[in-house]
Amino acid sequence: MFLPTTKEEMQNLGWEYLDIILVSGDTYIDSSYNGTAVVGKWLLKHNYKVGIIAQPNIEDINDITRLGEPRLYWGVSAGCVDSMVANYTALKKRRHQDDFTPGGINNRRPDRAVISYTNLIKKAFKNSNVPVVIAGIEASLRRVVHYDYWSNSLRRSILFDSKADILSYGMGEKSMLELATAFSNSFELKKLIELQPYFNTKKNAGLIKKANWKEIEGIGYISKNKNENYIDLPTFEECQNSKKTLIEAFNIFYSNCDSITATGLNQGHGDRYYIQNPPSSPLLEDEMDAIYGMEFERDVHPFYKQHGSVKALETIKNSITTHRGCYGECNFCAIAIHQGRTVTSRTESSILLEANFIAQKKGFDGYIRDVGGPTANMYGIECNKKLTKGSCSEKRCLFPTSCPSLKINHHGQIELLKKMREIQGIKKIFIASGIRYDLILDDKKYGEQYLEELIKHHVSGQMKIAPEHTENKILNLMGKKGKNYLIDFKNKFYEINKKLDKKQFLTYYLIAGHPNCNEKDMKDLKKFASKELKLNPEQVQIFTPTSSTYSTLMYYTELNPFDFEPIFVEKDNSKKQKQKEIIIEKNK
Repeated sequence: MFLPTTKEEMQNLGWEYLDIILVSGDTYIDSSYNGTAVVGKWLLKHNYKVGIIAQPNIEDINDITRLGEPRLYWGVSAGCVDSMVANYTALKKRRHQDDFTPGGINNRRPDRAVISYTNLIKKAFKNSNVPVVIAGIEASLRRVVHYDYWSNSLRRSILFDSKADILSYGMGEKSMLELATAFSNSFELKKLIELQPYFNTKKNAGLIKKANWKEIEGIGYISKNKNENYIDLPTFEECQNSKKTLIEAFNIFYSNCDSITATGLNQGHGDRYYIQNPPSSPLLEDEMDAIYGMEFERDVHPFYKQHGSVKALETIKNSITTHRGCYGECNFCAIAIHQGRTVTSRTESSILLEANFIAQKKGFDGYIRDVGGPTANMYGIECNKKLTKGSCSEKRCLFPTSCPSLKINHHGQIELLKKMREIQGIKKIFIASGIRYDLILDDKKYGEQYLEELIKHHVSGQMKIAPEHTENKILNLMGKKGKNYLIDFKNKFYEINKKLDKKQFLTYYLIAGHPNCNEKDMKDLKKFASKELKLNPEQVQIFTPTSSTYSTLMYYTELNPFDFEPIFVEKDNSKKQKQKEIIIEKNK
């Protein structure tokens, strides 16, 4: 079933009210790739009545009020992408297309959507006591003091700027469900107090504790007083006055994002504090199975579908998520902060069950568009030490070299793909998620076999990889391994293609304008691509500073955050474009 989006749908379900209303900057696709749909269905599974308002008109309060007021809380998200990234290019030009909007025209998602939607709710329900909970990637990555590229300034926690009541960060299934439970218990508590002239505090201590939402992991809130058991981050004002202080604040913040090792944080903003509880623990295997085993329509809700086709649906409709998280920790990527550095995977049986369901669905064309996660070949691979003791504070899993404690083994993925190919009705399975080619090379036992499986069965014409750059001074700041890995992988790829008598190619994703990158570096990259890769790169994007990444910190401070040494940062948009043109210009 779809979650209701109108009063009529509520009536058809026999619902007189909603416990929670989720508001999103994306249209409502009922899919496991849509965070709003996942959280909504998860809450529904736990007996809460949930409705969705997608891309509400911020100029008309009738849109946001059409489902009435929820009993427990509003959940507000900008969608699958930060709204400023969705609305503007790296050179700050307005995007005309939006893959998550019916009809594809970018005219439904407001700038700073979390703030806009929260203000809209507060305007429409002026005297309401129903809390607004902000969530999703925009809220998650802007939860502490952060640099905002679009205004070229430091901004406060988005909780202050939005005037919301609570912030749920990271992957929100646990925290959003626990908030629903706490608010529901709070209702029961109020009823008991009203019915009992002499309310017995000791007798009802358990219920009082369950109603205390301020202890829930994975949330943040505003308080006049700091939590004495938490770590103090430098204040907003201190970060404004010193770029080095901002780096120190981010280092503390980053090192407290692991659920096992993290401590809660206080960050002063004027005379108040942003209080961040420690993160929610990653989902266990059976929890992953339960979430991705929920029934999804894999389509756009009819209320929104009438306004046009949604391009994103083409990719996600017949795709399967196998895991979450990424231990790659590339410095330009926000996955480590949002999804986490711990990889949690579904069971093979759960994935095969979903694949069978897709294969039997009416209208299925025989093609699975993707099987993976943030990185396709991290499925089933994680460090046992990290799972019990948390992420290491002094080293990373893959940089500068792969840690020997991380037992890289692609055997499970090979077996999974073999079994999926045997499912009746499936013609081909594509792997569209990113491939870490260094992991393939580091797996001396099964890496080559895995690559051969991909080339033989799961690549159609070209395979996409993301070296990002080739110059060591930039790769080091990106947190990526050297170009020797790229050369070795390229050679292995074409060697296997020759053996299989296939003519397939590698496509390389590259970044221009990353901190410490100048025009000479791009010319050197161009020479390397011509000499070693035998091509003229076309897939080149200009670095976009997004909140809460180390690369963005470098962009703003013009300092290396690991040794505080000055670095060159190109901030002139025309010169950023020049860096890109150096790469894509055709060889004469």
